[in-house]
Amino acid sequence: METTEKQRKAALRKQREIAKWEKEKARPKRRTYLIYMVFLICLVYITDEIASQICAQMKTEIAADLFSGFGDKSLSTLGSLELLSYPCIAISLFYKTLSDRYGRRLFLVVNTFGMALGMTIIFLSGNIPLYIVGYCVISFFVPHDMQVVYIMETAPAKRRARIYSLVRAVATLGAMLIPLLRRLFLHDISRWRMVFLVPAVIGLAASFLALILSRETDAFIDSRLKYLRMSEEELLAEKAAKDVRNAQGGFFAALKFAMGRKQLRWLYILMAFHNLGFIITMNYQPMLSYGYAERLAATGAAKTAEDALNAVTSGTGEVTQALFLFALGSAVFQFIVGFVSDKLGRKPAAAVMSALTLATLLSFTFGSKLGWAPWLVGFMTGACVGSFWSVGDINVMMMSESSPTNLRSSVASSAYVIQALGTVVGMAILLPTLGALGNSVISTVVLCISAPGILIGLLLVLFKTHETKGTDLDAVTGYEWDSSGELGSRE
Repeated sequence: METTEKQRKAALRKQREIAKWEKEKARPKRRTYLIYMVFLICLVYITDEIASQICAQMKTEIAADLFSGFGDKSLSTLGSLELLSYPCIAISLFYKTLSDRYGRRLFLVVNTFGMALGMTIIFLSGNIPLYIVGYCVISFFVPHDMQVVYIMETAPAKRRARIYSLVRAVATLGAMLIPLLRRLFLHDISRWRMVFLVPAVIGLAASFLALILSRETDAFIDSRLKYLRMSEEELLAEKAAKDVRNAQGGFFAALKFAMGRKQLRWLYILMAFHNLGFIITMNYQPMLSYGYAERLAATGAAKTAEDALNAVTSGTGEVTQALFLFALGSAVFQFIVGFVSDKLGRKPAAAVMSALTLATLLSFTFGSKLGWAPWLVGFMTGACVGSFWSVGDINVMMMSESSPTNLRSSVASSAYVIQALGTVVGMAILLPTLGALGNSVISTVVLCISAPGILIGLLLVLFKTHETKGTDLDAVTGYEWDSSGELGSRE
């Protein structure tokens, strides 16, 4: 009797959910829906981009203020404490997979609010523990990239990469707000917290607009309805066959599925190597700061190394000037990659952007040490970071185009576990080295760690992955590339 009652309640819940999604699917969409949805996604993406970059672009100031007692080991100490965010990132991977069960819209709103909340906490922080709490909150919500899933499942297939690149480029240009706020507030290094206030307000506004304007994606609704309408016999047959094609997400199911598919497995591996370069995105501002400070001290324009560092990181110093062009360099390269990807394919685009990451890494590393013009060094820094992220975006796009709809978000989420290996290895080498040798060697160490990983990732994308351009997202199963040919057959 109890079992029957549970089954009756479960069936009732299923019917209610089916009715909810059918009603959502039946709601008419205005002709302007795609336009205002792109605008909304741009606003959310700007919040995401600023939240991703702001701690990195303020790293020298945060280390100098909160960790002043650690002297030349301030950066390694700050970096070590920021590792406390890694468990939050790990937990967030399981959290992200819930969007394959409960929908994309809910998490678009919550994630945007969470990033704004993290920046608000840092603005209010007056001590190290509160800063770390804010940093952990941002770290939890930033990896989800629900706005990317929205673009993938809303934009027309033929223009998917171009629309994505356009939105990403606009978001990157939005990050120019950070150097603008540096110029307004960094007359005194202790005022660095003020830089976090305006982006926090923007994020809160974006989350509210997402709540009232966004719609659930049709791709999710169709996938969810298909699953809910399966009979008990069909569900049991799928389970007995140990086939996860119709499973509704889940971290371990997605990881197992991906590791069993040749295309996804190699994408995971190359992302781990490529992610050795993640330390660039976390440390480019200190690399610029100590590079320019080294040049300033060598010319005798500053009496001490500390004076040189304070001069180049002020609101009007070389680093702030460079960061204005950072956003432009990053936006230009992230905008171009979409057209290359749609025209030539995902693989050529990933290869080109990997090569550009290496070339521009060398340029801005040595450019700051040689005293090149801040606008040029800043542009090269942005080009490097933008190219690095573009490769990651293309890899995520290839994963999305190699995964069935019901596992798409979960596959991308589980990839972070493998991808994070590159980050962990990079940090495990970087932080002890900085602790032993001091802040000033940061450029050399980052270069020696990241360049080999990016090069290996470039070779793997060329020789171990298959093109996914033009894939039908509604029809892809993930088994297409499992034979020796470009398009395989189901095992």
